[in-house]
Amino acid sequence: MILTGAAGAIGATALYLLFIWLASAAAAAWMAERKGYGERLGLTFGLVLTFVGFILVLLLPGRPGSAWKLEGPLPRRGSADRPAVEGPVMGGGDAVAEPGDAPPPADLGAPPADPGAPPADLGAPPADPGAPPAADPGAPPADPGAPPAVDPGAPPADPGPPPPADPPPAA
Repeated sequence: MILTGAAGAIGATALYLLFIWLASAAAAAWMAERKGYGERLGLTFGLVLTFVGFILVLLLPGRPGSAWKLEGPLPRRGSADRPAVEGPVMGGGDAVAEPGDAPPPADLGAPPADPGAPPADLGAPPADPGAPPAADPGAPPADPGAPPAVDPGAPPADPGPPPPADPPPAA
């Protein structure tokens, strides 16, 4: 529904005020993040106090080790922390991976996977955490005459009910 007449003028003013409110909140959040306070503080100041919140965040001192203290008020273009991208951005360029670009391996202590092993069944249900661990397929078969293995951390087995007492002698 479009309003006409005098009421239509408030729509443009409200739109401009909305843009100022949102821009000041975003700028305050960005500035607070650079100063080391976290963007939530700046976003709160910007949303509640509009441009006054941005000025308050601007007056906050930068924390030690923050981007504000290390790089200055405005970030440098092409700084050493973020090297410039070489080659086409969306195409198959010759991008060089930096040490920090790749995610770390899932388990650094795990042995490498056997290339001849069959792939894991991803559709299988998850293992029961209370179930005993599965036998190692590469382990030698167990000796049938050997006593069963006992877990040293397990509680002692319950011996069961006591044997019945001898009946009393007949008189």
